[in-house]
Amino acid sequence: MTRTGRIAGIDCGTNSIRLLIAEPVDGRLRDVHREMRIVRLGQGVDATGRFAAEALERTGAALADYAELLVTHGVSRVRMVATSATRDAANRDEFFTMTAQVLGVAVPGAVAEVITGQQEAELSFSGAVGELDGADGPFVVVDLGGGSTEVVLGDPERGVSAAYSADIGCVRLTERCLHSDPPTAEEVAAARGVARELLSEALQVVPVQHARTWVGVAGTMTTLSALAHGLTEYDPGVIHLSRVGFGDLVAVCDRLLGMSREQRAALGPMHPGRVDVIGGGAIVVQELARTLSERAGIDELVVSEHDILDGIALSIA
Repeated sequence: MTRTGRIAGIDCGTNSIRLLIAEPVDGRLRDVHREMRIVRLGQGVDATGRFAAEALERTGAALADYAELLVTHGVSRVRMVATSATRDAANRDEFFTMTAQVLGVAVPGAVAEVITGQQEAELSFSGAVGELDGADGPFVVVDLGGGSTEVVLGDPERGVSAAYSADIGCVRLTERCLHSDPPTAEEVAAARGVARELLSEALQVVPVQHARTWVGVAGTMTTLSALAHGLTEYDPGVIHLSRVGFGDLVAVCDRLLGMSREQRAALGPMHPGRVDVIGGGAIVVQELARTLSERAGIDELVVSEHDILDGIALSIA
């Protein structure tokens, strides 16, 4: 197919791999195709320090499908980034060999790159705040992933003023602490302790007391918003830029932590790949809500469907 001005961003995280194909228009992106697959690349990385063979296989299969879409849509430039799990895996060369082979077929010379936590934070911020009113800033953007959580403070005009990537996410915390179904009170308490300790490192670097608005991105945040708004199925149009008061937010998190995996799976907006790990994400969200209420007087969460994936694409627009 003839190449066009279309670009693509690929975000390969601990839990999911996502694709955005877009056309740059006046400094913004017009979506052509957006897709997400749960591949759990970070399966067991926190415990073993290595990618599991089956996790690499799942990721490679999803990426092969994405490569076909790049060709179908005539993409001329692509940027693929890998984040927390890839930073931590001793055998990440296997991952990069696989991605170079698969991507290179679609866009010659295309390769994946691992980015630092700081770069991840900046890309998340640029993707999340593009449609927000600058008068509501400064913004604290939280990108809660599978293996890490980025906390970023800034505003659209001056950019990022402080950022930190904490080694905590829904997969990492679940694998470390939440083993029962549903998790026991002792497991939840232990997970809260881990979350509080690791988030405190971020909050020493990022002065969240200066923030006026909290923006949450990624799957845990969007799912919590869908549940808080009583949606019977996942609807990105309703979720994008939705607002959730802290009372409702904490209540939804508590409800999820008290459910079995079977009960969570029955929830309409719940992606099957989040069923077993969203409890860990809920604990991180609750700890952040408590801290932002105490330090900044913030009492609601703004949820954006646009995040690091949009930041990746914007970086090559």
